[in-house]
Amino acid sequence: MPKELGINPKDLLGMKKPPLRLVPPALMLYTSRVMELGASRYGAYNCRQKKVRYSIYIEAAMRHLLCVLDGEEIDPESGMPHMAHVAACAGIVLDAKATGNLIDDLPTPGASAALIKALTLKDAPKLVDRRRTSGKKPKR
Repeated sequence: MPKELGINPKDLLGMKKPPLRLVPPALMLYTSRVMELGASRYGAYNCRQKKVRYSIYIEAAMRHLLCVLDGEEIDPESGMPHMAHVAACAGIVLDAKATGNLIDDLPTPGASAALIKALTLKDAPKLVDRRRTSGKKPKR
């Protein structure tokens, strides 16, 4: 049947693989620079040579997220977006977990997921730009 439809057998195999085309190139490009900075300090793929603690990377990602939330988009030390640092932290955790090098030192699970579900509004509220509480445009 594939010949009748003009489908290449390789296409049938390729369509089952992860769709890497859906990962935004900007994510890969910015994150690669942040990973390069980490490699220059600690060695490339050092998280595969030594186990890494989950909490260290969660806290690092949270610090970068707090900077973004507070209006600083670019990390002054690296010159790269804080969000690229967040992505790098996530990548390190995911890679460490996949390679068996992640030390799960997170606390006993709590109620955050249930609270988010319970506190999520059932009806969509009027769209509000939450950044503009004073009526002034935020500095970026």
